[in-house]
Amino acid sequence: MIVFTIGTSEPFDRLVEVADAVADACRERVVVQGGRSRCRLERAELVEFLAYDELVALVAEARIVVTHAGAGSVLLALGRGKRPVLVPRLQRYGEAVDDHQVQFGLRLAELGLAHFVEEPRELAALVSALPEEVARPRRDPQSLGAALRAHIFQLLGPAT
Repeated sequence: MIVFTIGTSEPFDRLVEVADAVADACRERVVVQGGRSRCRLERAELVEFLAYDELVALVAEARIVVTHAGAGSVLLALGRGKRPVLVPRLQRYGEAVDDHQVQFGLRLAELGLAHFVEEPRELAALVSALPEEVARPRRDPQSLGAALRAHIFQLLGPAT
């Protein structure tokens, strides 16, 4: 099973609308937590919102988790042993106030903790090519917390 989650903010139709293509390419169940999406899907299962416990259970069961690059959704996937496929909300489409999700998603991909796809139309090809073991995070001696601290220190300098 493949689970899409877009978080709890505004609609992310650019991501939701490719769920049918992913279902076709992977030939498996696709469940989309799509919030207030205006999309209508034919093959993927679209649910508006899920209770947190239900979402956690779906993520735990999923072979692949596809999500926006929001910290809460990413941590949910990582906490369940998944290496999520991140599709960032982009400022140019009015999906975010800036492109912080691009920066966050790229950094997680560099650390081997996630896959990163900026354009949803590329998602079906990537997801259908992922073997089971690649859907799990790579074990890295440097923790995510340490990597983020180092990145923030590099950007802002030492605390005063």
